[in-house]
Amino acid sequence: MELFPIHLLFIVVLMNRYILGPFLRRLKGKRFERVDDTYRPRVAIVVPLFNEGQGIYHTVRALLEQDYPRELLEIIVVDDCSRDDSVAWANKAAEGHPNVRVMSNPENMGKRKGINRGVRAAVDAEIIVSVDSDVVVDKGAVRQLIRRFVHPNVAAVGGRTFVTNRHQNWMTRMIEIKFHFAQQWLKDLERSFRQVMCLSGCLTAYRRHVLLQLEPILEARAIAGIPIKYGEDRFLTRQIVKHDYETVYTLDAFCFTAAPSTLAGYFSQQLRWRRSNLVDLLCGLSHAWRLHPVITVHYVSQLALLLAYPLVIVHNLLNGEFWDILAFHFLVIGLLGFIYRMETRHLPEDRRVPGASFLPMALLMPVTYALFTPLALLTLDSGSWETRGSPTTAPADSPTPAKLSTHSAGEGNPS
Repeated sequence: MELFPIHLLFIVVLMNRYILGPFLRRLKGKRFERVDDTYRPRVAIVVPLFNEGQGIYHTVRALLEQDYPRELLEIIVVDDCSRDDSVAWANKAAEGHPNVRVMSNPENMGKRKGINRGVRAAVDAEIIVSVDSDVVVDKGAVRQLIRRFVHPNVAAVGGRTFVTNRHQNWMTRMIEIKFHFAQQWLKDLERSFRQVMCLSGCLTAYRRHVLLQLEPILEARAIAGIPIKYGEDRFLTRQIVKHDYETVYTLDAFCFTAAPSTLAGYFSQQLRWRRSNLVDLLCGLSHAWRLHPVITVHYVSQLALLLAYPLVIVHNLLNGEFWDILAFHFLVIGLLGFIYRMETRHLPEDRRVPGASFLPMALLMPVTYALFTPLALLTLDSGSWETRGSPTTAPADSPTPAKLSTHSAGEGNPS
């Protein structure tokens, strides 16, 4: 296997993500992101909870400050049998706020089934906003999500995620740039055709009747008879698109979370995302042809790259040509680091990181693909929710929950 085919495939994916998408966004102008400020539905924010400790307190308190009519807003926390003091912190945050409910599952059910339980409980809501328990949501997020439901066929609207600990070390600086491209650029192509294929559970709004319609499919999700608890965000979004609804993404609704700061945390996250990507891309082939042709090409090219890339890396290693492909990685990653620096030069220093911080990705990318793609293929039937350990104590001035997330921004980010 020569380098050229994989380079060509890589270039096709890059052109789709970094050139065609932004071009269409600029071409469509104001039509790219229409809004309706007259739409004011009843909203229920559902927060699945597991072993979050004090972090859930910060999450709920931020949700209580939303710039949205209080009488139209309800917050439902669904605890999935946490083994720490998460429920106590959730109840503390709910004190004095009758629009906050804390529910406990009778057994550990997984994130998706916990959310479904919250959706069923929100009988008066028209829109469900899913928020992860380890994020702090901007006060304007709900309003920005709601105003994007401009047509009855828009079934879901997702928001973006910022890295709060971006300056902690080289890992978090690298992830900050990765998030920048994942959210500023990579979704532009899918946004152009209102067929965004993955909306993160960190912050996404759904029409409740669509979630109820899809609930049997979501509840029955399994591989080889084993219930699957990872990749819920990506699976749900794909099912929404499959049923001919539109999915939208906006940069104006956002939340904050901490990124993994160690290699162990990052690798754990990547393995989980790799399983999710493989399962979703493979299963989606059965109906990918129904997407817009441009999105179909993009979809299939991503799967082809995901499967071929590890083989090329191993091939180059065995033939002593690894340095060739590594040099190619450094060239592409270095160029992206320069683009990031140019795009963020107007931001205050505390809101950006040096463009060179992206360079470690040139080495981590082939390593994670070579190791985790085959490992993910061998563990697709994992039933794990990749649950958290015990929480740590957050600094007094930290604006985010105590825990460093290994799953946030979920499946919406590139691996």
